[in-house]
Amino acid sequence: MDLFENPDKSIKKNALGKSKIEYIQSASILTEGKGFMDAYDFTLNPYTGCTFGCNYCYAAFFSRSEEEKNTWGYWLKVKENALALLIKKRRKPLIDKTIYLSSVTDPYQPIEKELELTRKLLKELIDYHRVRLVIQTRSPLVTRDIDLFLQFDTVQVNMTITTDSEEVRKAFEPLCPSNKTRLKAIKEVNDSGVNSCITMTPLLPIQDANSFIESLLETGVKKFVVQPFHPDKGKFVASTREEAVKLTNKFNWDEKKYKEIVGLFKNKLPFIGEGKSGFAPI
Repeated sequence: MDLFENPDKSIKKNALGKSKIEYIQSASILTEGKGFMDAYDFTLNPYTGCTFGCNYCYAAFFSRSEEEKNTWGYWLKVKENALALLIKKRRKPLIDKTIYLSSVTDPYQPIEKELELTRKLLKELIDYHRVRLVIQTRSPLVTRDIDLFLQFDTVQVNMTITTDSEEVRKAFEPLCPSNKTRLKAIKEVNDSGVNSCITMTPLLPIQDANSFIESLLETGVKKFVVQPFHPDKGKFVASTREEAVKLTNKFNWDEKKYKEIVGLFKNKLPFIGEGKSGFAPI
């Protein structure tokens, strides 16, 4: 099934005019949950690569080539047969299976607004399967599909918000939506009645912890997840380590500071999970 009408669509530019977009035929769409995701039956990734291009993203280091790793954020592969692959599962419906959407890409990155590939997959899951779904994103576009989330028996939307500082966000996540727009989006999702979670993973340098906590509480979200960020140990795309280290030094961000902030979170937020256990299926 060809979802996208464009005879010369093998490679093109996205709306930002920066990223190379390639359309591919994927061998599969559901991957058995393993490693960090082993609590899930499957992960589902409509895309390979991610044009949000966070410079610390672990997924970059699964790239097939050194060039792809070093140009992370500026290329994307669209699995144009993703829906056709999921349709084949109708023969043996996915009943009570846990699915994580997505583990190595963002299902709501910019091109999704145009292609609606994730939306098509959600509709297929609603019409022919009965799954327990967790959606992971850092995009306000997720609010577009609230109407579909409300049709699932079991669903949770996770919004990644890693810092309260736009300076930090621009250094580590230069192609991502602002912190403010993400907070607004997850508030809208939560207000609609959809289970919601804010994932501060990894937790980057925080400018004003108390003010950040207030902004988190204002979303109405009751569940939070946190993971540490290790600038001295972490991997960075291309030559971004220097800027990362500079900012962590500016904000005195170290293991002691992280534990101090997490302590405040535990005192003031309704529920906070840490690490892998925080991402457990609902």
